[in-house]
Amino acid sequence: MNNENMFGGSWLFAFLIIALLVGNGNGGLFGNNGYNVDAAVNAAVNNQSTQSGIRDILLSTTNTTHDQTIAIMQQNNTNLINAIQGFNQMNLTNANQFAEIRQQIAQLGYQMESCCCKIQTQMLQDKYEALERRYDALYTDKSNNDQSLYLLSVMGKWSANPAATA
Repeated sequence: MNNENMFGGSWLFAFLIIALLVGNGNGGLFGNNGYNVDAAVNAAVNNQSTQSGIRDILLSTTNTTHDQTIAIMQQNNTNLINAIQGFNQMNLTNANQFAEIRQQIAQLGYQMESCCCKIQTQMLQDKYEALERRYDALYTDKSNNDQSLYLLSVMGKWSANPAATA
């Protein structure tokens, strides 16, 4: 057989088939099967960059939301403190006003008691003076009666219209 094989004696043809099987970077039986390594690396880097960007956006959103939550909580705390201070001020004002009202009521009670005492004293004074006038009038009447009796007893028998004596 004069150095010929099943490909017609051409080693070049066999080399070509082997080259196709092994591949030249674009495919083949033992090659990368159409898988471009540079494109895969670029895609992986791009994917990583995209995921990193998304993560940064999520972190930024989370931080912003966290900062907003803290700001809202601080504002709520400030509002609550202001409300409590307002209620405390109102309670203090009410307590002072009620203390003043209690003091005025106590003063009014004292004035009423004083007034009542003055009225009672005046009434008693008026009653005393009325009794004193009545006593004086009765004393004068008795005194006049006593004097009349005395004079009559000293003068003897006396009649207002004596009978005519003949």
